[in-house]
Amino acid sequence: MLHEEAGRENTDDTLEIAFEYAVKNNIRDIVVASTWGDTAEKIAARYNVKDFNVVVVTHNTGFGEEGKQDFPFGLKQELTNKGVRVHTGTMVLRSLGTAIREQTGYSEQILVANTLRMFCQGVKVCVEIVAMAADAGLIPFSDVVAIAGTGRGADTACLIRANSSNNFFKIKIRKIIVKPKEF
Repeated sequence: MLHEEAGRENTDDTLEIAFEYAVKNNIRDIVVASTWGDTAEKIAARYNVKDFNVVVVTHNTGFGEEGKQDFPFGLKQELTNKGVRVHTGTMVLRSLGTAIREQTGYSEQILVANTLRMFCQGVKVCVEIVAMAADAGLIPFSDVVAIAGTGRGADTACLIRANSSNNFFKIKIRKIIVKPKEF
């Protein structure tokens, strides 16, 4: 399925499509990008998260402002109490690449990130959050559904064969379930 445009207005449809796909294909592991908690809150309110291994991946602390975490602490506690895992870690395709680029003007991570963005921003984020969740031991190295988006909200969902960041090129995008038509 293709959304006409990228953006948060697709969040409800993207979540519905992704969860329906997971149920239909017996996939229990769902990894979701959520910076400020909006997408995570929608999932917790609409779906029986105890039926899945839902892992919410946030931006790293200091992403926007040194020492600051954008994901609300209270929401993290609420989600954890419902059985959702919230992971904050190093963003595989941004953090080190940004530091290297600022020093040298070049970074392999940026090249990989920009290549994935050729599909759309959400595909890049889906791959990245799967690597982060796998690095943290929160998902198996098997097929998972990843949900992400462009800016805020969710507009992309992919079926991805998970692996850790040190085996980044063993991560496989098996299917793009939904994404914006044009990015």
